[in-house]
Parts: sequence; C-alpha cells; structure tokens
Amino acid sequence: MHATRLIHLTGDAISLVLEPNGGVPVWRHFGAPVDALADAWPAAAARPLPPTILANDPPLTLLPIHGLGWFNQPALAGSRPTSGGDLDWVQDFREDDLSWDEHALRIALSDDVAGLELTLSYTLDPESGVVSTWAEIENRADTPFRLDWLAAACVPLAPGMDQVLGFTGRWTLEFQENREHLGVATWRRDNRRGRTSHDSFPGVIAGATLADDDGPVLGAHLGWSGNHTILIEPLADGRRQLQIGEWLAPGEVVLEKGERYRTPTAYLSFSMQGLNGLSAGFHRFVRQHVLAWPGGTMTPRPVHLNTWEAVYCEHDPEDLKSLASAAAQLGVERFVLDDGWFHRRDNDRAALGDWWPDARKYPQGLAPLVDHVRALGMQFGLWVEPEMVNPDSDLYRGHPEWAMQLGGRPLITGRNQLVLDLANPAVADYLFTALGGLLREYPIAYFKWDMNRDLASAGHRGRAAYRRQTEAYYQLLKRLRDAFPALEIESCASGGGRADFGALRHTHRIWTSDSNDALTRIGIQRGFTRFFPPEVMGAHIGPAVSHTTGRRHNMAFRAAVSLSGHLGLEMDVRLLEADERAELIRWIALFKAWRGVAHSGTLRQGDIDASLAWVQIVARDLGAALVTVYRRFESANRYIAPLLVRGLDPERSYRVKILDMPVAPHFAKPSGLLASLADEGVVLSGATLRDLGLPVPPLPPESAVVFSCAAVGD
Repeated sequence: MHATRLIHLTGDAISLVLEPNGGVPVWRHFGAPVDALADAWPAAAARPLPPTILANDPPLTLLPIHGLGWFNQPALAGSRPTSGGDLDWVQDFREDDLSWDEHALRIALSDDVAGLELTLSYTLDPESGVVSTWAEIENRADTPFRLDWLAAACVPLAPGMDQVLGFTGRWTLEFQENREHLGVATWRRDNRRGRTSHDSFPGVIAGATLADDDGPVLGAHLGWSGNHTILIEPLADGRRQLQIGEWLAPGEVVLEKGERYRTPTAYLSFSMQGLNGLSAGFHRFVRQHVLAWPGGTMTPRPVHLNTWEAVYCEHDPEDLKSLASAAAQLGVERFVLDDGWFHRRDNDRAALGDWWPDARKYPQGLAPLVDHVRALGMQFGLWVEPEMVNPDSDLYRGHPEWAMQLGGRPLITGRNQLVLDLANPAVADYLFTALGGLLREYPIAYFKWDMNRDLASAGHRGRAAYRRQTEAYYQLLKRLRDAFPALEIESCASGGGRADFGALRHTHRIWTSDSNDALTRIGIQRGFTRFFPPEVMGAHIGPAVSHTTGRRHNMAFRAAVSLSGHLGLEMDVRLLEADERAELIRWIALFKAWRGVAHSGTLRQGDIDASLAWVQIVARDLGAALVTVYRRFESANRYIAPLLVRGLDPERSYRVKILDMPVAPHFAKPSGLLASLADEGVVLSGATLRDLGLPVPPLPPESAVVFSCAAVGD
C-alpha cells in the first residue's frame, strides 16, 4: 500500500480531511470528528478505471474545474474574451504554498498558462464547529478575465445524505421549510433579486433523516445580502457535492490585470445531533463571531413598540406622545417611530430620499417627541429606508442620475420607488450626511433600516451592479457605525428579505416578517432559528386581528409565540381593554424575566405531531429552561404525548411550573397534576424530564402553553 500524508482540521463536532497532491487538494472526509490521521492510502489508488473512461478521471477536490476530465459542475467558470472567441476557459492550478494547522487551511495556487492565481481559505471555529470559507482569484495576465462563477465552498456529502431541507417563501411568509429527497438530478436554488430575498434564503441543510435531535446533518449558509447560488449534485462514487457562492450576472465581474475577486464567506457546519445540534452550532458562532454589539457586549434586548400598525403615516406629535406614554406604562423600553415622519411623507408614493422632519407634522422637529419618549425612560428609534428614492421627491428632482439605471432601458419602480446607486460616492456621501445629521441632532439609539424592493435596472455605467450595490451597502453601514458606535440597527427588507450573516455583521436585529399572525409566525420563526439565534429575531405582538391574514388570535397565543425572540409590540396599545392591558403587562414582565435565558441559551425545536410544535431553550448553566408548546390545529388524538425536555442536568432537580395555559373546553374532569403545575409547580429531576418528559395539558386550536423549569436545592 502506498501511503499519503493528509491535511486534517478538527473540532469537537466536525473534521475536514484532505489529500494534497501538488494541485488542488482532494476531499477525503467532511463530517463527524475522526481521529488524527497522519497518512492513508491515496484516493487515486482506489479508482481503477473502467473501459470508456478517460485516463484522467479526477476525484472531488476543493475546487473542481471543467475541461480536463471533470464533467460535473465546476467550482470555477470564466474565460478571456477575444475577437476570435473566449480563451483560458480551462484552468489547471498547481500548488504554490500550503499552510495548515488544526483549525485553518490556506492554499495558494496558480495557473501560468491561464495567468491566474487562486487562494482558498477554510477556517474552523473549534467551539461552534462552524467552518468559514472563501475563495479569491487574481488575474495576472495582460488581458481581462471574465468571471462567471466561483464557489465560496465546495464540499462532499457522504452517501446516504439524500434528504435536503431548503427554504422558500414570499412576503409575510418567509423561511418556509421544504423537505425533498435528492435523486439523480442536481438540486439547485438561485437568487437573482439583488437582495437576500424572501423566496430563496441563502442556506440549505442536508442529511440522512433530518431528524430533530439525531443523525448526521450538514448546513451551509452564504453570508451575503445579494445574489446567490446553492447546488447539490450527485457524483459517480455515490457521494454528492455541495457548492454555494455568489450568482454573478453576465459581465458583472471582469478582472483587469492585478485585480482580484473574493467570494462572500460561506459558513458550513455539521452535527451528529440532528437539526437542533446544527442550529446550536450556528447560534454559538453568530454570538461569538458575527454580532458586534455597541460596547462589545449585548445588553438585555429592550421591549419595542413600533408605531407602524398604530398610526401608519398619519403622524401627529401629540397623538404619538400619548401612544408613547401608554407604551411606557406597559413596560416598553424602546419607542420606534416608523414611516411617515419625514418631508411631505403622507403615503408610500412620495418623499423617500428627503431625510428631514416634515415641517407640517413636526413644526418643531422631532425634538419634542424624542424628549418626551426619553423622559418616560425609553430609548428612541427611527425608521429609515436610505437606499431608496421616490421619483416624487426633492432628491430625485435634483439628482435623477443617482438612481440605478441602464441607458436606453426603462426605470422600473417597486412600491413607487427607485433604488439609489450606492456605489456612486456622491450618493453615499449624501446618505451618510443626512443620516449622520439626524443622529447628531437627536439622541437616536436605533435605526430600523428598511429596504422595500428588489433590484431591477440594476446598472452602474451600463454594467450589472448587484455586487457593487451590496458592497456599498455594507460600507455605508460600517461608516455610520464607526461614526456612531452606540447606534443599533435593524435589518428589515419588507420583513425578512435581508436576513443573512453578511448583513448581521453590521446590524443587531432582523425583522423576521411583516406578518405578526401568530399561527403563521410559528413556521417563519422555526425556519429563521435554524441559522439565527433568537435574540436577533424581531417578534412582535400584533393586534388581535392580523393585518396580513385577517385571522383573530387572543393575547396569550400572540404573546407566547413572540416570547422567545426579541419582543416588541405592533399595535395601538391605547385601544386595549383593561383586561387585555393587564394581560399584556404580565407577558412583558415574563419576557423580561426570561430574556436572559432565551437570548443566551441553547434552543431546540420540533413537533410532537403534525398539529403540535414546541420550542425549548435551556440556560447556559443548565439551571433553567423555558418550554412552549403550540397547538396549530385540531387532532384526533384524545391526549397529548408528554414532551421530552433535553439538555438539563440529569442529576439536578427542577421546579416545573406552567406560566400560561389556555382553557380547553369540554375537559370537565380536573387534573390535580396540571393544577399543581399551574400553582406552586412540581419538582422533577432532569433525568425524568429527559426520559419521561412533561405532561402537556389539552390545547384548543391556535393556542399555547408555556412552562418554566428552574433548578432547586443548589
């Protein structure tokens, strides 16, 4: 047997094993941790060639390339346009430098014939098990090189990992999970909307069973707020390759000599503990390496009141002061003034771009309202949509050339607005000055940063400019945060249309959806928290009747669904009856009591059956847990099976209490156990909760029960 040395990156939950070969390293393993392997048989030795196969039948590498025997999807595609046709469409990279240790790999490669240099980087965070990876290409030749595709990551899926969990959706129905069986065809999702999108979230999960707590699963996410491609393709050896990267429009990236293109960063994770184990790794990574809080540490997430569904664009300072006073009495901690406050903004047809207070509505500016809010002990937040402009605005009338456009093509509006070309330095300077002026004049703690349309006519000097726009968006955010480091920003794009790790590096909260319908939100929030921790998930209690679905839900159900996220209110709280007001005060107090656990603990979620969903969050020190069970619809089952609570210390005892429980009609016979749980609680061991679970009371359709588990006797 011929031995070969191996590259081995490893953490508690994942190992990456590659075989160097003088070119692009060959994949030997991506998945569960394996022991350190100093050498092994070479991959080529296990591939005897059958008849009709080329003498070169390459195995899967970190960067498979078309043209020299690889007939599957390449990880790099590009060429040099010439008058006689394109050249250098085939590449063959050789290793120039390879450095690696237990947690990082970087390899420099070059192709002297094609005049290209390439760098591949894989970095493993050992605590979370998340791998951050990117690729960078440089043109070293004298003529331009047009890049069509460069995968940020290319990894193998083991045989048997033939189930995929993808994400689709639309406005008010984001992050919808879609389970599919992988067959002989390539599975592929593209996004070409110019923003992260509602319908094609840039993430995917593959596994053998996609169970909640057991079995191998691999997750991939592109941390990028623009276009993307994800594909999973079967290979000839029974494995599959997964590639993820930025979708590039024709001619969008053309590299002159010395120019480079680096992909957005892809984030990969693996777990043998099913979907919940995978999510725990992503949550840990986001908390430690993505979020950048003012002052370096997250403060308790303040309860919001957002004014949109209370007043829409009909602003009156005295009316808003009244709303703020009512909100403060409920326990609200941040008052966010939504759309309608700026120059001549009466509806969505005018004024975007004119970022100064409407003198008709605010003759003394925003100061009287801001001062009133702060005197009540609340922070003041403000809605903005800086990337957009209405044709009916002073800004557009003065600078129509600032809108993204393609010469000779129509300007396409969406929600009556156009997109400003942020890659134009004059545009970026104008927005920084306008937003900075607001931040200097008023003590604004928070921007709700919206983005209400996709990109069409997305041109910059005639060329496709999706990438330039996304990079300029990041630069504007960074510029503002550098100048105003105490500012917090929410990423909103007609709800959850811009949710990704790239945006989250510059922001602190994601508006998950414009839907506050509690029933709809159960599925939206499940898909969202596959990748994002709950403290960045905007979750608001809306009015009794949802403005997006027309469904009516009681306060308890709406509040229970919002409880684990970053809680807010989206209603005119002055219209509440006395009993509703008292109930809302109780739920806000409950959120404040448990947000420390919910926003730092380990989240698990799943189903008891098709009609019953659950969420559990266990504290980091295992001293407490918050558990919620939701009834979506009626079931033929007479009773509900006990819910197993995993993750607590099996040796400790916990006082289990029902914090809120609906009244179930027709269950006349009282239960002493449920009565005790709803009163002083019942003490159970962590082992009992793990193995026998919690008894779940009868639940009517569209209702929820909330439990707490708190350690005793420590």
